[in-house]
Amino acid sequence: MRWYAAGAIELLRDLTPARRKSRYGDIDYDFEHGVDTTWANVSLRTRLRELLSGGQYQPSEPALFQEILNSLPVAVDGFTFIDLGSGKGRTLLMASEYLFRRIIGVELLAELNEVAQQNIARYHSERQKCCAIESHTGDARSFEFPREAVVLYLFNPFPEYVLREVLANLHGSVMAFPREVYVIYHNLMHENVFDEQAWLRPVQRTHQFAIFEAAVRDL
Repeated sequence: MRWYAAGAIELLRDLTPARRKSRYGDIDYDFEHGVDTTWANVSLRTRLRELLSGGQYQPSEPALFQEILNSLPVAVDGFTFIDLGSGKGRTLLMASEYLFRRIIGVELLAELNEVAQQNIARYHSERQKCCAIESHTGDARSFEFPREAVVLYLFNPFPEYVLREVLANLHGSVMAFPREVYVIYHNLMHENVFDEQAWLRPVQRTHQFAIFEAAVRDL
């Protein structure tokens, strides 16, 4: 209940003109690529649904996203990139500038995922290296992780209880089909949940993000 109350207060703050204007700070990305990925034009109806579902869409900042991916301890060639809570799909588009095998987004709210699919269809960039991009509407807790090397991206999209369930599902998948898996956690609000995961080994941490490697074989 405390989480929802805090979310409601933050939502009211976000509706003020000053806060809405600040959310357009990285709109250059949209202009450059002909897409719609900013937060500022998300409808109030969708924002309320986000609050009730326990998440809040916020696009990743391009320069920081590059820093995060460049901090991975392996080359991403052949990995599958997964963003759970992918919103309008900006992270999926930015990931396409790397040599991932394929890119998958999962978003709970259908209206955000519809925008993401439109963005994928009209995105253009000379730097694009992966064109196998897909975005789906669904609950991250029901997502079946593919049996291949994975880079999982989480921009703090869930409340703590959902994050626990997602990580438990990933753990079960890695135990059943051992493979290389890296988890990127951006915005360290529930970092305590990761501290409890003995099967995840921290390999990088800053005040903005942390990267973990699945180390199931060592347990």
